[in-house]
Amino acid sequence: MKITVIGCGAWGMAIASHLTKQGHSVTVWAHSEAEAERLTKEREMPNAFPGVRFPDGITFVNDRRAAADAGEDLLVFAVASPFTRSTAESFKEAIGTGKRITIVTKGIEEETLMTQADILEDVLPGNTIGVLSGPTHAEEVILGMPTTIVSASKSRQLAEFVQDVFISPKLRVYTSPDVLGVELGGSLKNVIALAAGMADGLGYGDNCKAALITRGIHEITKLAVRMGALPVTLQGLSGMGDLIVTCASMHSRNRRAGILIGQGKSMEEAMAEVGQVVEGVYSAKAAKALSQKYDTPLPIIEEVNRVLFEGESAEEAVRKLMMRDRKMESSFRPEDLPECWRTGSSR
Repeated sequence: MKITVIGCGAWGMAIASHLTKQGHSVTVWAHSEAEAERLTKEREMPNAFPGVRFPDGITFVNDRRAAADAGEDLLVFAVASPFTRSTAESFKEAIGTGKRITIVTKGIEEETLMTQADILEDVLPGNTIGVLSGPTHAEEVILGMPTTIVSASKSRQLAEFVQDVFISPKLRVYTSPDVLGVELGGSLKNVIALAAGMADGLGYGDNCKAALITRGIHEITKLAVRMGALPVTLQGLSGMGDLIVTCASMHSRNRRAGILIGQGKSMEEAMAEVGQVVEGVYSAKAAKALSQKYDTPLPIIEEVNRVLFEGESAEEAVRKLMMRDRKMESSFRPEDLPECWRTGSSR
């Protein structure tokens, strides 16, 4: 297949390397001519992948028309979420209509509350759009470590096409029709990972991490279902799976930023030290706005917003979460409860 990856960050390059090794003809669009020339010559990204050389078969370009034409069979959007709309708009004329497009970026646009697929459908009408999401750290994919991912699209044909293109003995690809659920899982988990990192920075241990992961997926699922997603999606790779890896791994930029904040640094200082786009910071405000729009309280996400943007300490945020009003862990149907729970009697 002839495939173009739009974006030359770590995840875009891991994907390009994987696809090239599967025998596909891969072109990567770089954001500047200088970066395209550097990658063509050096074929490495030492800050992200020390000691890794990109396959010789990858072609690097800066010209949008050349990039779009080279992706005759599939375009893969892999730019950081704050730049998805502007990049898509810059490619609009070159892409035209009738293309297969999948996006591997996770995030919610703060101004519009659109997911990444929503943005592409808005800017690039007349094309078939899908998403790829799951527990997929670029640092492991590029080394060929076994990984699983979900290809979602409203079009079954596109979801299965992307599955066929990407699947390998090292990358297992599942399909899903639930684009919204897959995207919300991938976006909102970054906010929870910030909270998990803050707890690590405070030295709070495994019990606290487990609680944040468990209650975090509860919050994500509650909002996603309210918005129209399927609960089963959030139990899978793009929900619980992605949340676990992002909260637990030092590959996670969101967790690393959270650790620094837990240690007392500001959001701006933490982002500068991580040195890459921390998607959860951009998704946090959008997640809070969605909770308000859909009248769905999200206590962890609300506290993360207070720490990031209102000057609250991470320690105070944890204290407030621990001391919230007492409640049952889950919602039960009355008929599933013992009589004393239904009637309020003492026996």
